[in-house]
Amino acid sequence: MISLSKIVIVGAVGGGATVAGQIRFYDKNAEITIFDRDSTMSYAACGTPYAIGNVIEDPSSLLMTDPQQFKKERNINVFLKHEVLEIQRDNKQLLVKDLNTGKQFTESYDTLILAPGGSAMVPEIEGLDSAKVFVLRSYDDMQKISKFIDVNNPASCVISGAGFIGLEMAENLKALGLKVQLVHKSGQVMSILDSDISQLIEAELQANEVQLFKETVITKADSASVELSNGMRLQADFIIMSIGIKPNTELAEKAGLPIGETGGIMTNEFMQTIDPSIFALGDASENTDMVTGDPKRVPLAWPAHRQAFLIAQYLTGNAIPKKGLLGTSVVKIFSLTVAMTGLNERTIKNKGISYKTVIHRGNSNAGYYPDHAKITLKVHYDSASRKILGAQCIGGKGVDKRIDVLVTAIYAGLTIDDLQALELSYAPPYSSPKDPINMAGYKAFSK
Repeated sequence: MISLSKIVIVGAVGGGATVAGQIRFYDKNAEITIFDRDSTMSYAACGTPYAIGNVIEDPSSLLMTDPQQFKKERNINVFLKHEVLEIQRDNKQLLVKDLNTGKQFTESYDTLILAPGGSAMVPEIEGLDSAKVFVLRSYDDMQKISKFIDVNNPASCVISGAGFIGLEMAENLKALGLKVQLVHKSGQVMSILDSDISQLIEAELQANEVQLFKETVITKADSASVELSNGMRLQADFIIMSIGIKPNTELAEKAGLPIGETGGIMTNEFMQTIDPSIFALGDASENTDMVTGDPKRVPLAWPAHRQAFLIAQYLTGNAIPKKGLLGTSVVKIFSLTVAMTGLNERTIKNKGISYKTVIHRGNSNAGYYPDHAKITLKVHYDSASRKILGAQCIGGKGVDKRIDVLVTAIYAGLTIDDLQALELSYAPPYSSPKDPINMAGYKAFSK
């Protein structure tokens, strides 16, 4: 346990606000201060596409708390519109700028926690300054997009990037009646998936009249259109850039904290940097892969919240080492849900791992029950140890619970054969006597 007399946190969204709250839960006396350059804190960033699409009717419901409430309920000081410019490690001080007044001041710390998140990448494109271009990384970004749509009543949009945000925005903008055109540099959408699973997503996009342009990028833009590297010109009343996230590591780099091969701040098993008084978590931190032990960075909500708990436990005298990340994720794409965990086929091959794959195509629940859907479950496993390496599932319902079972199986070290023996809940509205998870185990066993 290290001194908790004064803790300063950089970043007030998911990871930063959560680690502050966790520390306060376990320690009632520590002085805790948070700085963030944004104007809002602790909002549900994952809900912003659905607020833009009016699925979430009240966008303010995404705001979990504010500085006044945090101070009143938890005695934690939060300063928004304040940017930390420099970490002075030798004397344990920060140089902070008040973005409202422009004034700079120093703030001391005993323990520093970095939760700076990441920033949306925007490439240099000819004419982009004359176009209406948006990113979606903050509550303010969401408000800007919604206001533009409400005021200008646009007819068309080009989305650059077919990852999580790009696909969620495609669905929600289509629901608003816009012509949606999705431009993607890769040869498949959601490049983290196996190609056969991605093809099912592409078919769903086509069925919902989202135009998809693969293996191309935007090369020119103006106020009404974009030109692609394949020579095509698309109408675009506005553009959503969702080509990727760059971790905000500049502050750590300036302070001499090592950056790992994934681009995140290097941390040990307790989320500690090389400086024992400085920790890092969330989108900007580098972790390890649970399956391979290799460096891994997962810019998603679950890892940030877990890391916040681990840091709070370490600081309050109950050190729990992290066990690596699987990169478990799920996304809704019109009528489909797609989820994954662990290694995809491309990564397994690149690592030179000897593996086998089992695929089960069936129903989410009893086929005679009126509310059922088709699902495809794909599981990769080690040929020798038969340990599960990774899995993907896509379909109309029940996808998330199958992946969640497989996450548990990987964490527990189960083999593909153990899936036969899992006594999973069954009733016709929910599953079948032999669940798709069981079926994957039986199919692998018969091989």
